[in-house]
Amino acid sequence: MRPPEKRTSNFFFTFKNLNILLATQEKKMHIFLKALILFISSIGPGLTDIPNFSFKSIDGGNLNLSDYKGKAVLVTNTASRCGFTNQYSDLEELHKEYSDRGLVVIAVPSNDFNQELSSNSKVKEFCNVSFGLTVPMTEVTSIRGKGAHPFFNWLRKEHGFQPKWNFYKVLLDKKGSFHSSYNSFTKPNSPSLLKVVDEVLKQP
Repeated sequence: MRPPEKRTSNFFFTFKNLNILLATQEKKMHIFLKALILFISSIGPGLTDIPNFSFKSIDGGNLNLSDYKGKAVLVTNTASRCGFTNQYSDLEELHKEYSDRGLVVIAVPSNDFNQELSSNSKVKEFCNVSFGLTVPMTEVTSIRGKGAHPFFNWLRKEHGFQPKWNFYKVLLDKKGSFHSSYNSFTKPNSPSLLKVVDEVLKQP
């Protein structure tokens, strides 16, 4: 029969080896989880960042952001009776110059600041007559408060962006992720905005 102290020695030897084994496995798991998190972070924005938002088109039907996969999208909340309304001309110019390069310009008319016309038909007529607008346009849409469109709720909750006036702008990259935002004073054809658009369009 083996001496008790030898059994005790074997017990502590085995326990020590077990601790070493567990520490090694824990370290390997930590490295694996870290690599997994980095991998998910690298692909996450393109897959999960932006839900499939849809707007009602002022021409009928829907404007689905998912339809513009692989293109950059500039969304601007607009109004027909605003001091910045002339930016419609700049939006149209941007649309014509950049659409073939992969930029989609979307106008979202809103009466949240009490400067929009009383109906979708009047907004559409005003934009056609005054600016010859061919930019994709939504119906008159709420962008703030409890009745805000889900897209603008998402911008506020996830990215801290909420239009403080008409003609605020949001740029989405070609993966559909939020890229940057601009206030009313940044014109659609301003060099600073165009520089960013060019950079986004060069991205894969």
